[in-house]
Parts: sequence; structure tokens; C-alpha cells
Amino acid sequence: NSPLSDDQIIAVAPSIFAEAKHESRSERYAYIPTIDVLHGLKKEGFSPFMVCQTRTRDEAKREHTKHMIRLRHEADISGQEANEIILLNSHDGTSAYQMLAGVFRFVCQNGLVCGDLRSDIRIPHKGNITDNVIEGAFRVVDDFEKVSEQKDGMKLLTLNEGEQSAFARAALALKYDETELTSAPITESQVLSAKRFEDRKSDLWTTFNRVQENMTKGGLRGRSANNRNISTRAVTGIDNSIKLNRAMWILAEEMRKLKAS
Repeated sequence: NSPLSDDQIIAVAPSIFAEAKHESRSERYAYIPTIDVLHGLKKEGFSPFMVCQTRTRDEAKREHTKHMIRLRHEADISGQEANEIILLNSHDGTSAYQMLAGVFRFVCQNGLVCGDLRSDIRIPHKGNITDNVIEGAFRVVDDFEKVSEQKDGMKLLTLNEGEQSAFARAALALKYDETELTSAPITESQVLSAKRFEDRKSDLWTTFNRVQENMTKGGLRGRSANNRNISTRAVTGIDNSIKLNRAMWILAEEMRKLKAS
């Protein structure tokens, strides 16, 4: 509910404060620590509300590894949902600066990632990085209008039980490949289950949120291919989380288009 301080950020994602580029980077690599860019964004009204970084077995890369920051503009913080800018970067060569549009849903503390939008902005480590990232942030903000149109359209469409099951089945196929899908540890009804009373609605937006939350947060009881009791794991890796979330947004948006037509 409130922006993160620098002390809170460094405790979770020290790579945001990397003091130099990784030794593998060449002289052409323009090094600007992510925290400097973040401070520049703060001056423009963007504040960080969530940070994380990837795990690495190479201790030498821990201070440079890929990290993610979710920011909200001061004009778009309150309400049931908040539009967010998702900023990705690293200082070990695994990522340029990348910005995506996102939506945070307060009722379930759920961070959605929007897919198939113009706001997939990538900025290489060269030139005036800070100004380019700030410019990119405002380009993402410009796309929030489109995000809101898609979101509001999903809220207006009611899905029957068969359509909800079809959506859940397609979402499961995004996470489990064809061979795994036949023996997926969880069922369509499990990923459609509501954790809160307000999530029992049958509109596309609520259905999408139920499925997204159940698939990404894990904790669902199921049975493995060899018939052992298991509990699904949360999707915690930055790349896997972004990929799955964007794919599910595209799935929901394509269903919206089909239903609307």
C-alpha cells in the first residue's frame, strides 16, 4: 500500500544497487545502476511497490543478476486495481532495460502482466539510459488507456460454465506441455476455484484472475504422474512469471474479442 524505501529494496534485490557492471561486459556497455534510474523515475512521480531478483548459484553474479521492479504513478495508486510499469534489468548481460504494462489487483495481492501491447519497450545499455527509460515509462502510461479498455471489456462479458472450463483448460496448456497436460497434477475446476466470495462472479475478468492466481501462487493439492500426493509450486522465476502472465493476458484478451464479436 506504500512505496518501498531504498533500505527495503536493497534487502531483497541488491543487484538494483550494483556499483559496477559485471566483469564480463565490454567497454561499450554503458553502466548506469538501476537505482539511479529508479531515482530518476521517482522525480517523475513513479514509485516502486515490489522488487525481486533472480537466484543465481554464481556468487560473483549475485550483485548483477536480473531484477524486476513494479512501479505505480502517483496519479494511479488508489482504487481496487492499479496500473503498473514493470521494469526489468540486469548488469550481467542477461537483460537490457525492458518495460511492460501491468495491473495490480489489491483484493488478492495479485500482479498481472499485460501481453500483446505496444508497451514492450527495450532500451540497450548505451546512450542516455536514464532519460530513455523515463521516456519509455511515459510511453507505457500512454498504453494504460488501452489496458483499461481491455480490462473493462472483460468485466462486461459473462462466461458460462463450459466457457470457463475452456479458458482454464487453455491456461493449463500454457503451463504444462502436451505430454504433461494429460497428467497435469491439477484440474480445471481447481484453477477455477474462488478463494474469496467476491471472486465467485462469472465474468471474464474475474475468471481470468481466479485462474491466474491459482496457477501462479501454487499451493493446490494434486497427484503426480506416478500417483503421489503433491502441492503445486508458486511461479517465482522472473522470466517464467512474465512469460506465463503475458500468455494468460493474451488468452483472456482473445476470448474477449471472440465473445464480443
